[in-house]
Amino acid sequence: MNIPDPHTVFPLPNYKNLCFLKNCVTNPNIEVGAYTYYDDFEDVSNFEKNVKYHFDFIGDKLIIGKFCMIASGATFIMNGGNHLTEATSAYPFAIFGGAWQHAMEGKAYSTKGDTVIGNDVWIGHDATIMPGIHIGDGAIIATKAVVTKNVEPYTVVGGNPAKPIKKRFSEATIAKLLQLQWWDWDIEKITNHVDALTRHPETLF
Repeated sequence: MNIPDPHTVFPLPNYKNLCFLKNCVTNPNIEVGAYTYYDDFEDVSNFEKNVKYHFDFIGDKLIIGKFCMIASGATFIMNGGNHLTEATSAYPFAIFGGAWQHAMEGKAYSTKGDTVIGNDVWIGHDATIMPGIHIGDGAIIATKAVVTKNVEPYTVVGGNPAKPIKKRFSEATIAKLLQLQWWDWDIEKITNHVDALTRHPETLF
């Protein structure tokens, strides 16, 4: 049984614009599940460039599940991009030092925690995910969507700000899929069920 190797960087022969992302990221604060791929029009190294304001001293993580599909230009805004929004000025005086170096003493920039992308999530071209967002398993993020709120499992969202367009399946089917968690099966079982996985989910139950 010739199963695709999850440790391969470029799983498509003679094509260097798609990678299994887990094998390409170097930042320890980015976690990626097996078989998640990133496709870039220019260079797959752009992925980490598109994870913006991801500063080590903040410690927030970008966590991406298994079997996700991430299109070129997808951008993740992390917590380092935050400013003081309840102060008179949002300007970051302290970063410029000098007489301003103590401006942040006793204050803190807000953080919304880790950004978490579930399993089997499709993120479209040029979509933007804001800090601390949680995207449920099986969700689809439309091209150029700006995701400012959490996305429920198996929900299609689009627009700026992104809003739900539709559920992919009935609530009963979604509940069964979330219980099934096919992405956690061993790879031989997944391989034996790829025909069913590419049909309506009722064939799995």
